[in-house]
Amino acid sequence: MPEPYVHLPAAEILESLDAFSETEIKQLRGSWDGLPVDRFMKDGAGYRRRRYSEFHLNRARLVRAPHRAFRQSLAVNPLHGGVSRKFEPIEQEVAESPLLEALVRTLLTRLPGTFDTATGAIGIHQIRIVASRDGSELPAPEGIHEDGHHFVAQVLMLRKDVEGGVSHVYDRNKAPLYTTLLTEPFETVIIDDRRVFHGVSAVEVAGDMPVGVRDMMLVDFFPRAAGALGEASRAAS
Repeated sequence: MPEPYVHLPAAEILESLDAFSETEIKQLRGSWDGLPVDRFMKDGAGYRRRRYSEFHLNRARLVRAPHRAFRQSLAVNPLHGGVSRKFEPIEQEVAESPLLEALVRTLLTRLPGTFDTATGAIGIHQIRIVASRDGSELPAPEGIHEDGHHFVAQVLMLRKDVEGGVSHVYDRNKAPLYTTLLTEPFETVIIDDRRVFHGVSAVEVAGDMPVGVRDMMLVDFFPRAAGALGEASRAAS
């Protein structure tokens, strides 16, 4: 059995995307600029921006599923679980981007385990943390946690004028397994969410800068909900 996590250098991901131009990559990364505030933050804070959509792989294509709320159980997420969080969907141009599809396919080939795309779903989160001089911002206010999926890919898209945001992986007893700081766009950590916990440290503004940002793409791999197979077939037809 492979290790329950894998760290992929940015160069490895970008090599798999060499069919795309710098302009196309810049456009994808630029789509984080329009993210709306995550209105489901329990403390009412506005430092996290977010979009979310669910996808399926059908007929060798990445197809967006009908939009619905993102849910986690209270057992998995005591802070935000048990609530239907209906984030704004990923913008159509991004959702239909061949670059996004290529990136997801690259991640699939590097999962630390097997995943059946015929019966599986793929959730994609665009998340921006805006750090200000008012204090430290928590990308994952849940602390050490699991997400309730099979695999989770954490892809850095932008890190500008910030400190912190260190990624941590823990075993099922919450003992530290691995720690890294993602610094380059497309640098990635993928975890087997059933075998490890994970967390990320607070993000703070660097030096004397007024604000800083940390953009992440989270890609969840999980079994489809009952009835989703039929919905996916209709969406692909």
